[in-house]
Amino acid sequence: MTNMKKALAVAAAAISALGLAATLAAQPSTAPEGAKVYIVSPQHGDTVGTNVTVVFGLSNMGVAPAGIAMPNTGHHHLLINKEELPAAGQPMGADVTHFGLGQTQTSVTLEPGQHTLQLVLGDHLHIPHSPPVMSEKITITVE
Repeated sequence: MTNMKKALAVAAAAISALGLAATLAAQPSTAPEGAKVYIVSPQHGDTVGTNVTVVFGLSNMGVAPAGIAMPNTGHHHLLINKEELPAAGQPMGADVTHFGLGQTQTSVTLEPGQHTLQLVLGDHLHIPHSPPVMSEKITITVE
């Protein structure tokens, strides 16, 4: 085999290996049975001011920062006024608020009116678990 053919063969093998590694890395982490994420406060139907503290709850799993691959852990993502959930099996994007440092609460400023809030737990790569660990969507009124 010529040097050129050897180089092409090595390059093709490397590209294939990288593709396989990326595919395996992008597989969603599994969630244990009974895993639950929820919004502690505010509660569904609450009337709040424009500065809202949202407290996150999690049971049967742990919180770990993004980038840390540990079984049965994840980090929170907050959906505000979203009609659709993030796509399964794909990292959540800029249309959700990420808490990749492992935060368990946040303060948000919302305009007066009705708003919906929902949490989705993401794994170390921001991918929703399988099965997805998501809260009920709550509605609050901001005055």
